[in-house]
Amino acid sequence: MKIQFSEEKLKEVNELIAHYPEGKQKSALIPLLHIAQGEFGGWLDVPVMDYVAGLLQILPIEVYEVATFYSMFNTKPVGKHVLEVCRTGPCMLNGSDQIIDYIKEKLGISEGETTPDGLFTLKPAECLGACGYAPMMQLGKTYREHLTKEKIDKLIAEVRGANN
Repeated sequence: MKIQFSEEKLKEVNELIAHYPEGKQKSALIPLLHIAQGEFGGWLDVPVMDYVAGLLQILPIEVYEVATFYSMFNTKPVGKHVLEVCRTGPCMLNGSDQIIDYIKEKLGISEGETTPDGLFTLKPAECLGACGYAPMMQLGKTYREHLTKEKIDKLIAEVRGANN
């Protein structure tokens, strides 16, 4: 399969790259990786990263470095819904470890794994910048705050219900 953006996405990508001066196209890398991740199944495999490097006229290693550094990028397949539970200090002090353990038990997966139905991936995250709402997680573009076992049960049921 040839890796290529749809005509509509390619237009968006070219407009984005055009915002930067000649020779500074690399500045569009992070937004391009977001677009690529959304367009190619929720994760960035090597051919996709190579394609992005070609569009920006940079070395593939420059793309790999960014994609593997930032936790917002997935370099292996993930479920339709990624549960990114913060595990840094304030969240940990407020029970994020217990929340992660509960999700593991509830879904029957370990950190970094995806449920057999492809719905959920559990991905511990570093600080999500919402310490006052600990423990918390990011689910897609939303934060779920002050997590409890009951809130996790409700969230899982809500997502499963929306996918039936």
